[in-house]
Amino acid sequence: MEGGRGVTRVLLVDDSPVDRRVVQLLLSSSACAGSFHVIAVDSAKKAMEFLGLKEEGKEQAIDMVLTDYCMPEMTGYELLKAIKALSPLKPIPVIVMSSENEPQRISRCMNAGAEDFIVKPLQSKDVQRLRNCSPANTQCCDAGSDGKPPLLLLPSDHVVVDATAASPPPPPSRRRAHFAGVLHSSSVELSHYFPFLFKFILLVYAILCLGELLHRWSNGCFLNLWCA
Repeated sequence: MEGGRGVTRVLLVDDSPVDRRVVQLLLSSSACAGSFHVIAVDSAKKAMEFLGLKEEGKEQAIDMVLTDYCMPEMTGYELLKAIKALSPLKPIPVIVMSSENEPQRISRCMNAGAEDFIVKPLQSKDVQRLRNCSPANTQCCDAGSDGKPPLLLLPSDHVVVDATAASPPPPPSRRRAHFAGVLHSSSVELSHYFPFLFKFILLVYAILCLGELLHRWSNGCFLNLWCA
């Protein structure tokens, strides 16, 4: 289970074989250039069993959990809370996925400590969002013999900066702004489905009207034959 330098080890949790395969193919594609190593399980309980095998004093077996929201027995939201309670000192980043764009659901997960919320299916544009949540995205070099503080290496743009000159932590409003961006992008994606939904409703209505006409016509013919 050892991951290479700069490789993000992802625990994928989804009860849908199709959705699991989509994520695995996307994260193993040439576009990701070997940035991810995916371990897939089909339930939240199996994910908890996997995380429970981590021995004290050893490196975490994974860097990130990517979980579906709706699953039987134990939901992704319950898994999120359990993971955050499991490792409070070194929390594992958790990204929640869902095929339904519900603001209340998104807010619930973000308030519980989720690093991000992605509307399924996972797309290539979402890969960078996973990278941003990965602890492997930022690596620290060992301190030199001169006793100077370690340098911070950012693999994304290969820029080395002094850790003592790092910028201050982002304000609390950053999480709220990120949450608003998630809602906006999800709403734009959902708007593409409105024309198809409208056509589907019209088709169902036409079928119902046709069935009613056939029903009345058959009843009328039956009465005429009986009277004759």
